[in-house]
Amino acid sequence: MAEFFDALSEKHVAMIAAQPVFFVATAAEGSRINLSPKGYDAFRVLSPSRVAWLDLGGSGNETNAHLLADGRITIMFCNFQQPAQILRIYGKGEPVLPWESGWDELAQHFTLLPGTRQIFDIAVESVQTSCGYGVPLMSLEKERQTLIKHHTQSDPQEWAGKYKRRRESIDGLPARTTDRYIAGETPDASS
Repeated sequence: MAEFFDALSEKHVAMIAAQPVFFVATAAEGSRINLSPKGYDAFRVLSPSRVAWLDLGGSGNETNAHLLADGRITIMFCNFQQPAQILRIYGKGEPVLPWESGWDELAQHFTLLPGTRQIFDIAVESVQTSCGYGVPLMSLEKERQTLIKHHTQSDPQEWAGKYKRRRESIDGLPARTTDRYIAGETPDASS
């Protein structure tokens, strides 16, 4: 049976910390629902009412566009081990880019990875747990390093040109231009 909470408890935080993958869902009026799996050591609980995750450049930037248009976000964790449990975080979020106010405070909680383009800052509005009895038992073999390897090997100018053209979601919603964070450099926010 589902239970709702106003904020994350220590038990919730422990469950989150044990999961190697999480899922992010966003939508805006008239747009498709975006649902993305996320890996790496990229999620942080900052307080019982605030979480964040480090976002790497990938195939699109739907979460950025949806949060700018609507702000609503759901993050889901499934325990693929025992005990069976699903945990959802419902909240309002915003993308924080490397040159913006708030970046330094958020970035200190992460090890910045090749391809880092933004951190999503989420205000937790409610937390829901449910049984997860229908979720299979699975084991993590290993992290897939393909995305980090891709960013490490890609030409910075080619990457910047590709992502600066991505100024909207697949449904035409505006997205803020992002660039990869490179230690010691400030991305060009004017592009």
